[in-house]
Amino acid sequence: MSYKILLVEDDKKISEIIDKYLKKNDFETNVAFNGIDALEKFSNNDYHLIILDIMMPGISGFEVLSEIRTISDVPVVIVTAKKDEIDRLTGFNKGADDYIVKPFSPKELVKRVEAIIKRAYKPIKQKKLLIYDDLKLDLVSQKLYKGGENIEISSKEFKILRTFFENVDIPLSREKIIKNSFGIEYDGFDRNIDSYIKNIRKKIETNTRSPKYIKTKYGFGYIMGSDEN
Repeated sequence: MSYKILLVEDDKKISEIIDKYLKKNDFETNVAFNGIDALEKFSNNDYHLIILDIMMPGISGFEVLSEIRTISDVPVVIVTAKKDEIDRLTGFNKGADDYIVKPFSPKELVKRVEAIIKRAYKPIKQKKLLIYDDLKLDLVSQKLYKGGENIEISSKEFKILRTFFENVDIPLSREKIIKNSFGIEYDGFDRNIDSYIKNIRKKIETNTRSPKYIKTKYGFGYIMGSDEN
């Protein structure tokens, strides 16, 4: 099945690069260069996902997102140069599924798109077991196994681990971990995630100073898997 993506980006050079990588990975794309054009294309076509810039002529990406959310739950990935926390929180509060700050790796963007589409359009039959290396996460019993041995984890640790297992090789910001694990209503500080991950590392890592499973992406967040783009 070919998934159709609406790419909304007023910088033609950036849009060409993203469009090229999406098509290379078998996605069908439409491109809009401003908010008005984006809403018109959205109203006349069916899309599986939208990649949305924020700073555009006419109406902003935030306004476009608000309009879309009045009629659709289609996944939206924000791609923007606006990197302040307030902008990221605004994006998530308005219904964005992910938020990527420019400059970024096109390969990483494609990985994020693939992960979101996989979650949004996965078959009705759900996986009962998630596997990474010698770690296994049982989604039914909410138990974690390492090399066949049961590792005791709390319910919150399970939710965080599930987020990592479902986003292997994708860097995750603290805000993204919170949103995926606990929802946007979570009232804890984003730095609380550091404490949870510190405890998880104590349980699964042989050497917590040189972690094998959950690695730190300095200045951004964390990643399970390879930290190479």
